[in-house]
Amino acid sequence: MLHGIFTFVVDTVTGLFAGFLLLRFWMQVQRVRPPMGLAQAIFQLTDWLVHPIRRLVPGFGGYDWATLIAAFLVALLSMVVDVWLMSQFSVLTVVLLSAFRMLQWVLYGLMALLVLEAIFSWVNPHAPFAPFIRALNEPVLSPFRKLIPPLGGIDFSPLAALILLQVLNKLLNEFLPVLIAL
Repeated sequence: MLHGIFTFVVDTVTGLFAGFLLLRFWMQVQRVRPPMGLAQAIFQLTDWLVHPIRRLVPGFGGYDWATLIAAFLVALLSMVVDVWLMSQFSVLTVVLLSAFRMLQWVLYGLMALLVLEAIFSWVNPHAPFAPFIRALNEPVLSPFRKLIPPLGGIDFSPLAALILLQVLNKLLNEFLPVLIAL
């Protein structure tokens, strides 16, 4: 029982922290400026890990690779703790499972952003965070908006994107036993 509680706490804390790292990376990729309070919180929470990595791996190609590497290291730490508590796995398996976990975090983060945009559109489309969330979702939604026109003034592209992200997550989960078998 304690094992399950400890794993839950580790997975929750690392998942939230990695979520902030991935949001930081995605904001920089999209060149989106969050509201000042959110930006301060994200950078204060993540700078301690990103800055030392940035000294070793500077950004290039317009991407902040240090932040993405930091998110992977958090996934690796989370997976090492989980594997250590379960049993022995090879180093390659732990690295692959860490990459798998990070991909899941990316999918969950994109799903959360889509749900937030839907909530804002229903409740308060002019909320201060609404343009920020809309800008983060635009690269995900624009291909769907080209294929699915609004019907009766309702944009079904977030629903289609959410379904596709769910399908991708299910495919990843189907692939998980293959990773564990390595």
